[in-house]
Amino acid sequence: MPTLHNLGFPRIGRRRELKFALESWWKGNTDTSTLDAVAADVRASMRNAQQGLDHVPVGDFSFYDQVLDTSLLVGNIPPRFRDLPGDTRDTYFRMARGRTAGDTHPAPASEMTKWFNTNYHYIVPEFDADSRFALNADTLLAQIDEARQAGATPKPVVLGPVSYLWLGKSFDDSDRLAHLPALLAVYKTLLERLADAGADWVQIDEPALVMDLEPAWHDAFRSTYAALADTAPKLLLTTYFGPLGDNLALAVDLPVAGIHLDAVTAHDEVQPLIHALPADRVISLGVIDGRNIWKADLTVLLDWLEPIAATLGERLWLAPSCSLLHVPVDLAQEDKLDPEIRDWMAFAVQKLEELRLVGRALAEGRDAVADALADNARALAARRSSARVHKPAVADRLAAIRPEDGDRDSDYTTRAELQQKRLQLPSLPTTTIGSFPQTAAIRHARRDHRAGRISDEIYRQAMREEIRSCIRTQEAIGLDVLVHGEPERNDMVEYFGELLDGYTFTRFGWVQSYGSRCVKPPILFGDIERPKPMTVEWATYAQSLTDKPVKGMLTGPVTILNWSFVRDDQPRSDTCQQLALAMRDEVRDLAAAGINIIQIDEAALREGLPLRHADWPHYLDWAIRAFRITANGVDDAVQIHTHMCYSEFNDIIADIANMDADVITIETSRSHMELLDAFKTFEYPNAIGPGVYDIHSPNVPSQAEIVALMRKAGERIPTERLWVNPDCGLKTRGWAEVKPALENMVAAARTLRAPVPA
Repeated sequence: MPTLHNLGFPRIGRRRELKFALESWWKGNTDTSTLDAVAADVRASMRNAQQGLDHVPVGDFSFYDQVLDTSLLVGNIPPRFRDLPGDTRDTYFRMARGRTAGDTHPAPASEMTKWFNTNYHYIVPEFDADSRFALNADTLLAQIDEARQAGATPKPVVLGPVSYLWLGKSFDDSDRLAHLPALLAVYKTLLERLADAGADWVQIDEPALVMDLEPAWHDAFRSTYAALADTAPKLLLTTYFGPLGDNLALAVDLPVAGIHLDAVTAHDEVQPLIHALPADRVISLGVIDGRNIWKADLTVLLDWLEPIAATLGERLWLAPSCSLLHVPVDLAQEDKLDPEIRDWMAFAVQKLEELRLVGRALAEGRDAVADALADNARALAARRSSARVHKPAVADRLAAIRPEDGDRDSDYTTRAELQQKRLQLPSLPTTTIGSFPQTAAIRHARRDHRAGRISDEIYRQAMREEIRSCIRTQEAIGLDVLVHGEPERNDMVEYFGELLDGYTFTRFGWVQSYGSRCVKPPILFGDIERPKPMTVEWATYAQSLTDKPVKGMLTGPVTILNWSFVRDDQPRSDTCQQLALAMRDEVRDLAAAGINIIQIDEAALREGLPLRHADWPHYLDWAIRAFRITANGVDDAVQIHTHMCYSEFNDIIADIANMDADVITIETSRSHMELLDAFKTFEYPNAIGPGVYDIHSPNVPSQAEIVALMRKAGERIPTERLWVNPDCGLKTRGWAEVKPALENMVAAARTLRAPVPA
């Protein structure tokens, strides 16, 4: 029987227990012992779900982020956090959020960005010439002991030293790789401590190996693993999210005991890896998709794996393709989900069941699991033949798209003049990104309406009252372009998915996005249609309350695609074009209803970018075409905005410009306006709003801080094309933070508009 193991398990809890415990602790409502007790219960639940595996990962649990955990593990603490009061946990949360529980010593939080091509966010390691490293392994060692006492065979999981450096940023002119010798000394000691703790294997994650790497990074891998070659325990070099490509020979040559390959995305590399890897090395194949929620075709999988198992024998390990962090915990909780569609799915618990079935079939023969294989085949056949999946009318409309459907009538300069004539905005206009705080009253009203406890009319009135309050608050603050606040929206993707045909939804399908922030991705299972308008009622009501312009707020097709669990039976580009047509209908209806500014958020455009540069042009071609189809069915006087957050795009700035949005708003506050470096060499043609308020931290920016950021932006972008705005929506913040922050933002804009004294 092949060795069965897992790379990582969801750590938020079946019902988001860790999220609620964290947020209660941050507010000071519970003590540390209560938080630790919840964390221990979550880890126990994680272990229970993985019973029957030969190795259970330890170190995949995190209070906030596994990369931040690595920074604490190796003692890489940025200087601004080193001498503040409190313990290691306080330092940890200050790095993540800018403050800890009950903090009176806030500091700028560390930068946060996307984990490869996923919707998970990690805390970016910081390096400078004075960076220090010191092992702090007590937490990991305690969790290993905890797992062993519970009867599991722990496999410690650590982020490899080269990928840790690769994922970080240097905040001076120092070379990140210059820190490798000091970092390696810490890793050597760590591995010695893990061996002393009884670990036979360590899963050492090096996902940078699936990326384009310069020769210096190849050299770093060689020197690193040469230095670690004589240490115990055995190392399982783990990659995921893509093929090794031109790094395959490098990986094979590294002196490790085994290699894990994501056999879902790198299926064609399995045989080359088998042929190239020395006969004394383990080959771990990630055969169950850890990124999507559809059942594996176990018959096809076994047809492929049986000869591999016969060749490799005990050298074969099997696992999911990557950590199961990216899928919900347990499908068994979804008792309200459509039974037909539910039968096509597998969440984390079910994916491990599939893994065990495959392992047993390889060890004992298919007859031992014949009933399970028959059930699997029946479910997949039902999905393929379901009339709910394919709709001829959608296919016909997709085929009828014309090139001109993605173009505005005039260029940006002409449009800008028409829009200014209609909108009469001041220089440096102020606005927000769309959402306002989601209060308990809003959530209760949505929950009661969903459960049928209040009528449609009572719910509509509650939402209107909240919209009225948002409009009045924004007018009092002095914002120039208002939003309705989105009280009716549970999530920027789920809301639209609920109103589009071709989607279904879970009740407990939560996935961690960052820290305590969880999302419940909708499930896109079939062809997409928009039965009726989705936002027009709320936007027109908000506009009726004020003379200032109100933005219509939509999520763009690429973001809806990338933040959903997407069907895997057709190209993603086709699905995205279907979404674009549906959202185009909504844009045109908003414009027809008198909404003169429409924001189409594409927060996840960069996230869908392939990991290898050679594959970028194809993706960007269809993704940007989808945005343009969505946005460009209106007259020139309608101003189209888009928004992108926590997605570095300096290297695709020309493609962003090709979207031809009239205004783009981007995250820049946490990265200290670093994204604006792209404009040193590229003259961005349209208007831009660099986010000046880091909404992922509870810290309130001062007027002076905002003025300084905008003046820095003004060095790159002409003032007449600059907007002033936060870097993301405000739904996760409280009004006590939002109001003073926006007041400071408006005051900063007024200061910047004032004439410079002679």
